Amino acid sequence: MREISDVSQGGQTQFSNLFSEGYSAAQNQNRPQVAILLPTYCEAGNIENLIREIGSLDANPLIVVIDDSSPDGTAAIAEKLREEYNIELFVRPNKLGLGTAITDGFRFVLSMKNPPDYIVTMDADYSHDPKDIPRLMQYAKDGYDLVIGSRYCSGGRIVGWNSLRYLISRVANFVAVTMFKMRVNDCTSGLRCYSLRYVKNVIGDLHSQTYDIQIETVKQAQGQGFAVKEIPITFTNRKVGKSKLTLAEIRGFLSYIFKAKLGKW
Repeated sequence: MREISDVSQGGQTQFSNLFSEGYSAAQNQNRPQVAILLPTYCEAGNIENLIREIGSLDANPLIVVIDDSSPDGTAAIAEKLREEYNIELFVRPNKLGLGTAITDGFRFVLSMKNPPDYIVTMDADYSHDPKDIPRLMQYAKDGYDLVIGSRYCSGGRIVGWNSLRYLISRVANFVAVTMFKMRVNDCTSGLRCYSLRYVKNVIGDLHSQTYDIQIETVKQAQGQGFAVKEIPITFTNRKVGKSKLTLAEIRGFLSYIFKAKLGKW
């Protein structure tokens, strides 16, 4: 387990010294095909079964858990499972936001001596089905740099949301698509597969701290000419716990949209 305490003013972890002691244990094993990034906060009820399902995939996955000091013991469960699976665990000092968790995960993968060709991001609460990961990877292998597991393209669906949660999501997508002329139906989905080539090229342009990372990565893909693909998924409302989407995060999302549109981001 790596405890991260060196955090910059913007909430971004500095990795310059984090790996100075040598390569991680993961790099001494066979090169993984894919890194699975799992940002976590209070996922003790989900994390063990989720890791076991991901670990059973025929993809030699590297599982990267980025935990924001969950008080329920999420990190301890992930640490225990390192004896069975190829896991890297990072514990950050407090809740620093989904955006920084994902970019921290990106930077870790890029720091590896032999990084995998693909990086998958997903929720750790079972909203996303691990069985969709091979489908995402197949399209990435076919040449797409960003493959989105879409709730809103043909064949996609949502199970278990109330009307208010559905409305918030649809409005967020409508605003993002309209403001940035995005050519996707679901630009806020968290289930994605990124090519290593894409991540290398855009990592310096990613600044989001919360859920707006999903918009920013699509925006960067379109703006820099990377191939984007949507495939349908079934999104199931989290089985354990309650939604972490707060009013503050919604405000942050709207702030990002308008700043980015005005060229201030």
